[in-house]
Order: sequence, then structure tokens, then C-alpha cells
Amino acid sequence: MLVPAGASLALWAVWLGWDQRRDVQPDGSTTGPYEAWQVIGLLLTLLVPVYWAASRRHIAGAVLGTTAGLTAAAFYDWSDDSSGLFAVGVGLVMLGSLLVTTAVSAAIVSAKRAGRPMGT
Repeated sequence: MLVPAGASLALWAVWLGWDQRRDVQPDGSTTGPYEAWQVIGLLLTLLVPVYWAASRRHIAGAVLGTTAGLTAAAFYDWSDDSSGLFAVGVGLVMLGSLLVTTAVSAAIVSAKRAGRPMGT
């Protein structure tokens, strides 16, 4: 469980941790601080530790470790928000990562099981 959690924390820092500035559009609205390519990069690189753990049948480690790492990173990164709405975002990160890593881990285990000869 520690490997996916540590990898999630590190990958959050690599992909999202350095970008803390909101972009102001010409009409005065703000976006960000993250761009879509950063979030997609995070999700794609998270497949590596999730695959590593799930292929070794450490489903709980893959799911709970990744979820714990992303939740902790989001909490740390967003906790300086004065509106208090960061808690909603952290909850959504937790729920989303829990659901997605469960589905991805189940698919990995199923694919690995289907690729093995009968009786092993």
C-alpha cells in the first residue's frame, strides 16, 4: 500500500504541485490552476503503480494506497483556500480515485487471470 501511496504523492507533485497560479482570461474570468494535459498526465502515469500493485494481486494496496496518496496531496495542495470549498474538492478526489482505481484494478486482475493457462 505504501508504494502506490508514495507514488501518488510524488506524481501529484510532479504534475500538479508546481502550478499554483490561476490564469486570467481577456474577459476577466479565471481558469486553472491546472491545465487538462497536466491532469491527463497524472492519470496516465498513475496507471504504472496501480498496474504494479494490482498485477501482484495487491488490490487493496492499489486502490487504498492510490486513493490515500491522492487525497493527502489534494488536501495539502488545496487547504489554503479561504472559502473552505477545498474540502468538497478533496472529497471528490477521494471518491473519484477510489472508484476509478477499483475499476482499473479489477480489469487488470481479470485480464491477468484470463491470460493464464487453466489450473494455474
